Amino acid sequence: MAQFFKAKAPSSKGKNLELTIESIDHQGRGVAKYQGKVCFVDGALANEHVKAQIQQEKAKLIIAKTVKVITPSEQRTTAFCQDYARCGGCQLQHLEHQHQLSHKHKALDALFNKFCKVTDLPWQLPIESEPTHYRRAARIACIFDTASQQLKLGFRGAKSKQIIEIKRCDVLTSPFANIFTHLRDILNRHKAYSCISHIQLCDADNGQYVLFRHTKKITQSFKEELAETLLGYQLLWDDGSDKVAYPQLPSYQVAKLNFEFKLDNFVQVNRAVNEGMLLQALNWLELSTKDKVLDLFCGIGNFSLLMAKQANEVIGVEGSQSSVAMAKQNAHTNQLNNARFYCFDLTQPLAKANWFETSLNVLLLDPSRTGAYEILKQLPLTQFKKVLYVSCDPVTLARDSALLIEAGFELDKIGLMNMFPHTGHIETMALFQRR
Repeated sequence: MAQFFKAKAPSSKGKNLELTIESIDHQGRGVAKYQGKVCFVDGALANEHVKAQIQQEKAKLIIAKTVKVITPSEQRTTAFCQDYARCGGCQLQHLEHQHQLSHKHKALDALFNKFCKVTDLPWQLPIESEPTHYRRAARIACIFDTASQQLKLGFRGAKSKQIIEIKRCDVLTSPFANIFTHLRDILNRHKAYSCISHIQLCDADNGQYVLFRHTKKITQSFKEELAETLLGYQLLWDDGSDKVAYPQLPSYQVAKLNFEFKLDNFVQVNRAVNEGMLLQALNWLELSTKDKVLDLFCGIGNFSLLMAKQANEVIGVEGSQSSVAMAKQNAHTNQLNNARFYCFDLTQPLAKANWFETSLNVLLLDPSRTGAYEILKQLPLTQFKKVLYVSCDPVTLARDSALLIEAGFELDKIGLMNMFPHTGHIETMALFQRR
């Protein structure tokens, strides 16, 4: 039997289009329409006319990047970073800082309308920091280039694994803004450092930490030589086989509480916004000594410890054993005896949870970008009078909010937290009260 094959359509990748941008989506991309398809355009702003190059085309959408701005928006500005066009760290430096939050508001409004059929959200004032030198932690990628016999280091390129060898980063706090050229120079003095795969930076309240992750042993003499060159920093080493030796643990303080952590624990990278976020959570929840709080995805106790100062009891649950250990240690250090912590995979059936109690009446959620859908579907939500949802992904927040509204809660307050200025990231706090 004869077989007939449909000819493969020619690839449209690389083709240029002229587009009129209608809006910005929740990832900071321009949104346009072309021949019945939705186009998402990196580097484009609302009300602009641009030339865009197709990166990927599917049945109903096109992903593209701006190659020329034909008619610029009044809100367009010049990026302050010389590597902005190549580095993948920031996505919105071309949009004036004071207008970035308004576009994020609009993106969340659209998502809540889509998932929850809720309009006219009860917006509160945003929590903000300085627009530059706000990031206290970062990870530098490294690779030894055999052709040049040099260790390359920097940040990954936009949507790429390529390492962009930047000279400085004004998003990082001042002690680290100029560290790249210095590191590049000293690490290429000896081939002993060629096995370094990543460098982790952390500007803690008690010092600046630099952790070198390496794939082979580095002798003590080479470690000491680096320490003599990088004065003022606390150097740490991790070859994957031994525990990292901390002379003292990094720490930060909020409301007279001291939080210690290790560099493999998750901490919020924006010091000012983190403090504002915690204090706002306390203010919104208005806890009393009768309240019992369930803090899911509690990490090292970032929210739990402050809640414990006002509530009768706090139960924190987290999937990372090392974070739970730090949460317990932090509770002990701060002499808080009414906070208990458990390690539990919150995607698993709640029937296996020995930490759940029917007396818990306040729920706090601070999940990863995947959201809290699985655990919310299992929880007996009717026992809670308040739910505070801290989100780092607007899509999963809107999706999960629909569950809470369906369960009889009303959205009482919502506010943006500009944890990552100049990026497409949208951090949000939402308070739900039982009707």
